[in-house]
Amino acid sequence: MEGVDHLAHERNKSEFDVDAMKIVWAGSPHAFDVSDRISKLVASDPGFRKDNRSTLSRKELFKNTLRKAAYAWKTIVDLRLSEEEAAKLRFYVDEPAFTDLHWGMFIPAIKGQGTEEQQQKWLPLAYKMQIIGCYAQTELGHGSNVQGLETTATFDPQTDEFIIHSPTLTSSKWWPGGLGKVATHAIAYARLIVGGREHGVNGFIVQLRSLEDHSPLLGITVGDIGMKFGNGAYNTMDNGVLRFDHVRIPRNQMLMRCAQYTCLCMPSDAKLILEPCILIRFWTSTAVCICVYCSHVMVLGRGSRLLGPWGGKTDFVYSQWSAVCGGPVGANGKVVLVVTCEGKYKQSDVPRQLVYGTMVYVRQTIVADASCALSRAVCIATRYSAVRRQFGSQNGGPETQVIDYKTQQSRLFPLLASAYAFRFIGEWLKWLYADVTQRLQANDFSTLPEAHACTAGLKSLTTTATADGIEECRKLCGGHGYLCSSGLPELFAVYVPACTYEGDNTVLLLQVARFLMKTVSQLGSSKKPVGTIAYMTRVEHLMQCRCGVQRGFAELSVDLVEAAVAHCQLIVVSKFIEKLQQEIPGKGVKQQLEVLCNIYALFLLHKHQGDFLSTGCITPKHAALANDELRSLYSQVRPNAIALVDAFNYTDHYLGSILGCYDGNVYPKLYEAAWKDPLNESVVPDGYHQYIRPLLKQEIRTARL
Repeated sequence: MEGVDHLAHERNKSEFDVDAMKIVWAGSPHAFDVSDRISKLVASDPGFRKDNRSTLSRKELFKNTLRKAAYAWKTIVDLRLSEEEAAKLRFYVDEPAFTDLHWGMFIPAIKGQGTEEQQQKWLPLAYKMQIIGCYAQTELGHGSNVQGLETTATFDPQTDEFIIHSPTLTSSKWWPGGLGKVATHAIAYARLIVGGREHGVNGFIVQLRSLEDHSPLLGITVGDIGMKFGNGAYNTMDNGVLRFDHVRIPRNQMLMRCAQYTCLCMPSDAKLILEPCILIRFWTSTAVCICVYCSHVMVLGRGSRLLGPWGGKTDFVYSQWSAVCGGPVGANGKVVLVVTCEGKYKQSDVPRQLVYGTMVYVRQTIVADASCALSRAVCIATRYSAVRRQFGSQNGGPETQVIDYKTQQSRLFPLLASAYAFRFIGEWLKWLYADVTQRLQANDFSTLPEAHACTAGLKSLTTTATADGIEECRKLCGGHGYLCSSGLPELFAVYVPACTYEGDNTVLLLQVARFLMKTVSQLGSSKKPVGTIAYMTRVEHLMQCRCGVQRGFAELSVDLVEAAVAHCQLIVVSKFIEKLQQEIPGKGVKQQLEVLCNIYALFLLHKHQGDFLSTGCITPKHAALANDELRSLYSQVRPNAIALVDAFNYTDHYLGSILGCYDGNVYPKLYEAAWKDPLNESVVPDGYHQYIRPLLKQEIRTARL
């Protein structure tokens, strides 16, 4: 029945203040206000409709995404939304688009790796969307191994330019979002080559397309890599392929905050070129030159050794220059010459470790996104589990709600607890990013290894758990969960790439494992583990692992990955507990969070019970008690389940799911949606006369197939 809340009886069971929990989930009253206001703005605007995505062709889907992105930007400009509000609007539009990479990777890369001058030049253009950027790092042949990238950036000292080139097929840039059809510029990562020597991988700002007609520039081959997994889903994104054919860019388009290629404006390095451009002014005993590339002023004394166009070095006085070089004499007797300088690659005074600040920021946002995606799936599965009834009818009464079955609770409620746990670990990582940034600016790198390990490990842990959790929620919804209208297939298809981008999850765990092994090797020394690894000071037997750690790393990599996962799980549990130690207002809110925290921790113990038992950390009796407690906790969550997902405050538009609709009126909406499918536009299907009728009439041999 339209307008009836079929889940009202569930909401009436709630034992806590739902509005207060919404504030806890959002992070603050201000954050809730912004989120609530913008989500309703998007949901009420037909321009952001998304229920027809799965029925559109790829071209229609992509064009519709372009329309939405432009419409979103118009809305942001017209309403004069703040940066925070604009970010929320893009979030609730809920469609992968080129803007994700522009705002999420291109701009942060310039802010993190560009000099102040580069930021002043490029960021205003990017903020106004006068240029559209992407992040071109991954190649056809290399992803996780960044140092193995094959694209080259070779410096040409004669023109003061870098030559960006794709020397092999596998050096083609492959996967960057927004690259295929939209981006005008890219942060392209390439091997820096100067004077035949390599200086590692660096980022370069490269224009790809004309700002007048959007056609690719000379030497640029660019396009889309094709359809991806899922129907609709990430196919709204133009993931691209890019090849460079000796593309020249100015030297100052290398991101130079942490590494620079500079002119050496010394007399012995100066070269006289006869093409008139720069004025040289004479005094009685000195000449003043301006470097044509870096604008640095050089004062040359009488008899300076200069490399002339004739080759070799010679001594001469200024009065000889015009005669010897044939340089034209300009107005006021000034000799017109061009002076260029040979360059030199050097590390900037800005510590290279600042690059990690950008990495921490990006991975922190990925963890925050994990809590959003998982909570969305859990919201759908929880509401539908309360609506769906199967078996258990007594004397003709209603069947049992699926959510009341213990087997359903044991699969669903740990995911609900995980959604809250990931939310709070995301908050902590946001604090960690601010702390790391402040320390790096003060040249304090002491917490950087730990921050790197935390962000790498938690990115891996949360994205893997979320991808698996979304699929589990689909299964929890039975057959209807397989419908596109459930929202779960597309949610899974959109989310699952997170397990690979910004670091393959297994590779990231190996990085965490190396950090842990290094920590173990330092036990007993004056350097004590702190922060998230402080617990290692209590584990004396780890001292036995100090010998041969590096020698056996590859052989023990599987076990070490498991250790890295355990370390990250401990961080999540610890930060959940720290959250509970804070003042949390609202009737029953803290008690519900305590139940969820216990479920999260005890479910991990249950899941990895074999490891805990085999290592003697717990006894079989402890394991049995933990399982009993877990079942008791599920019973405590049950009456509050719908209210706990209501606290996410997601609109039906954002959820994009009939099964998860707020009012629980699932079956009429499913029935109505089925008739809207394009296949039902005609009663007799197109193709009946060509293919079905010949079969039915036994005319298949004469049919024109």
